Amino acid sequence: MSPASRLAHPRCVYLFGTFLLFVGVCSAASNKNTPPPHSWRDALIVNEDNSHFFSSRPPEEMTQAGLEALVDRYAGSAVTHLFFSPNAMRTSFRSKTRDAIWDAVDGVEPTARWPQNAKRLDRAGLDPYAIWIDRCRSQGISPWLSMRMNDVHSVDEPESFMHSEFWRAHPNFRRVPGGSVVPWVNQALDYAHPEVRAYQMALVHELLERYDPDGIELDWMRFGHHLTPGREAAQGIVLTRFIEEVRAVAGQWAQKRGHPVFVGVRVPAHPEAAKGLGMDAVTWAKSGLIDLIVAGPFWTTSDFDIPLERWHAALGESAARVATIPGLEYNSRAWPAGRSVANDLPTARGFAATSYRRGAQNLYLFNWMDNETRPVSEADYATLLKNGLTVKALRGQPRRHPVTYRDTVPAGFPNGVQLPVEGPTGGRFRVDIGSRENLTTAWLVVGLAKREGVEASAFQARINGQPAAVAERLEGAAPLPDTGRTLRFLITQDSLRDGENEIRLLQTEGQAAQQIVWVELRLNLE
Repeated sequence: MSPASRLAHPRCVYLFGTFLLFVGVCSAASNKNTPPPHSWRDALIVNEDNSHFFSSRPPEEMTQAGLEALVDRYAGSAVTHLFFSPNAMRTSFRSKTRDAIWDAVDGVEPTARWPQNAKRLDRAGLDPYAIWIDRCRSQGISPWLSMRMNDVHSVDEPESFMHSEFWRAHPNFRRVPGGSVVPWVNQALDYAHPEVRAYQMALVHELLERYDPDGIELDWMRFGHHLTPGREAAQGIVLTRFIEEVRAVAGQWAQKRGHPVFVGVRVPAHPEAAKGLGMDAVTWAKSGLIDLIVAGPFWTTSDFDIPLERWHAALGESAARVATIPGLEYNSRAWPAGRSVANDLPTARGFAATSYRRGAQNLYLFNWMDNETRPVSEADYATLLKNGLTVKALRGQPRRHPVTYRDTVPAGFPNGVQLPVEGPTGGRFRVDIGSRENLTTAWLVVGLAKREGVEASAFQARINGQPAAVAERLEGAAPLPDTGRTLRFLITQDSLRDGENEIRLLQTEGQAAQQIVWVELRLNLE
């Protein structure tokens, strides 16, 4: 099979002449002006994390057939790329450069399903990532590896089997040595230390030597903080130097393997927030170091206000070469201290519609794996895989557009929090709905906190200055987080506009003060 056909899938077009050019010049220096040898349009990427398969399947499925079945679930679907994460602090395979997930901690081997299933595969001589990569290619799906660059799950449990011996042995290499374990990112490794960079780079080398992916994604959003607190922007040059080495390694393996090995990064949703935390993806792109930017949140909430137009403007001419893809998370949260709620298909469609208006051509799903960790039902997941989230797939389907915020920003950078607000004071809220084409009905949905007098309270609403119909209680819908009562306002079609809309809410005078804790627009289209 030719290199071009090995990389192709039904929705990616590879240009053979550009492919040859790429292979000949794939290096940190020469890649700067090379156009991409493929099209990302209508790509739908699903990230398969480092633990999901092993923890969600029974031991009897730790076979080659069981491994291939994971990929086969996506065969012929709207999913064009699978990004497999082989590591957190430890690897889910027998690594030469760091601990495997089943290795003993203080002499005690972990007994959880994840490490034991990973061990079963290793003992059987089955490498899941090699098998998944091969199976993806045979099924027309583009396989990537997604390396977690600073995962600190459960650092408040010092004896957890997830922690590497390197991390345990070097507390002085952490971002806040001796600091609190809350937030967890205090205990992330600090890339300002050359020893940390060397340790992480060793895994990059191993992954690209051991496996043959279409690309490697450096997942800087696990967990989004990698440098000395307060000095991230100044120290960002060390991450740039790290990326330069990754590009050089990928270029070497591209030449050896006879096909491109792309380099992608997952970074904060806002380009200036990313730069402020040392993840200067714009500079990386302009310098020819990366081919893909996934802009999105950490996990706390989905971000329905990813400024793709700012990314494209900052990238300039590089925007034609580097794909910038918005990422959707598992859940949504209205403000940092609020409770979360799992996303559903209407919120996913709302996210897609907004993203397309702002210049997206493709989408990335994180924590949307095939069971247990997916936010939607099995039936809805099947619908998602069948229809995808393309512009065509959105037609005639209901959408939700909730107000959330940005969960990964440097100190002093605006996080876009709009909630909660007190009813008598009222508030203004910005909601981007994408296109209103073929709109039939629209509703403003408002969640009120559990307070005395909430049932008798009344509110007035205006959309872009136009009054909305009198509120009514929303019946038969899933409860919203932190709410004691949910109101619904009917919006006239001519009061909505494409893109950003302004909502004004104010509680009627003379009532017990209530608190607004949730705001969203719900659209039905034909």
